[in-house]
Amino acid sequence: MKPTVAPFPAARLRRTRVSPAIRGLVRENTLTTDDLIWPVFVRDGEGVEEPVSSMPGVMRRSVDKIAEAAIEAQALGIPAICLFPYTDASLKTEDCAEAWNPDNLCNRAIRAIKAVAPDIAVMTDVALDPYNINGHDGYVVDGEIVNDETVEALVKMTLAQAEAGADIIGPSDMMDGRIGAMRSALEAAGHRNVSILSYSAKYASGYYGPFRDAVGASGALQGDKKTYQMDPGNSDEAMRLIERDLQEGADMVMVKPGIAYLDICYRVKTTFGTPTFAYQVSGEYAMIQAAAQNGWIDGEKVMLESLLAFKRAGCDGILSYFAPQTARILNG
Repeated sequence: MKPTVAPFPAARLRRTRVSPAIRGLVRENTLTTDDLIWPVFVRDGEGVEEPVSSMPGVMRRSVDKIAEAAIEAQALGIPAICLFPYTDASLKTEDCAEAWNPDNLCNRAIRAIKAVAPDIAVMTDVALDPYNINGHDGYVVDGEIVNDETVEALVKMTLAQAEAGADIIGPSDMMDGRIGAMRSALEAAGHRNVSILSYSAKYASGYYGPFRDAVGASGALQGDKKTYQMDPGNSDEAMRLIERDLQEGADMVMVKPGIAYLDICYRVKTTFGTPTFAYQVSGEYAMIQAAAQNGWIDGEKVMLESLLAFKRAGCDGILSYFAPQTARILNG
């Protein structure tokens, strides 16, 4: 596209900024509640809402409180919730068998949400780190995160979540070949309408620290995740990963983290034209909250501006811990 502009004074570009009404008419991107997915943390117990110290305003909730949060989300017009478990240390093992337990925290939460808020789409996380004694997204054998054996486990986890009623499977593990394996298994098991939103371009980032605190994985992680998550210096690699996942059966793709990778979001959308999402991750959220609490920024304005940036970069939706706060503002 080549903008066509008359010479001054025939063109006064400030004319379209003179009033709220005119600015609204020419606004190129708009944030709505339909753009939001709310990530929530589920833990054991009953009647529990436990603050996450590194993420002000975010709670770990017991299953009954997750159900209440889903009712709130449905009332606010938030279309989807994404579940992440805070798994008791006693359930973390090398074989990660709790990941596909039909009655684990996430699967119980899926059923609880569907019972009280049937219009909410439930998204799940597929990776072994919440259940792995080593803190990694895959099996660790002799210091190596092994790919194919991990994919087999992830398929079992996927099927357990689909059986519980998940609408969207979110593989965040970054193993090779997992999308094709999951899609084939879902089709074979009759879950033809379950979507896959693949974490296709997930970077080995420093922005994830508060999240690992929230799911209790900070102390468990041995080493780092650089052999399976992406190098922050790479962009073309992201395009190869996106194309691979789409060819294997992903319905939607994600870039993670978000605000530092808007160039990747833009490239994905313009290259593939596929439903594209970004995750405004825990570190992004925590930085805005900390600065706002110290009076250094207007937290509400920066929150909304940051979310609009994702839309401007081409994203169809955003996973954000700000989802309920944003929805209340957008709803007036």
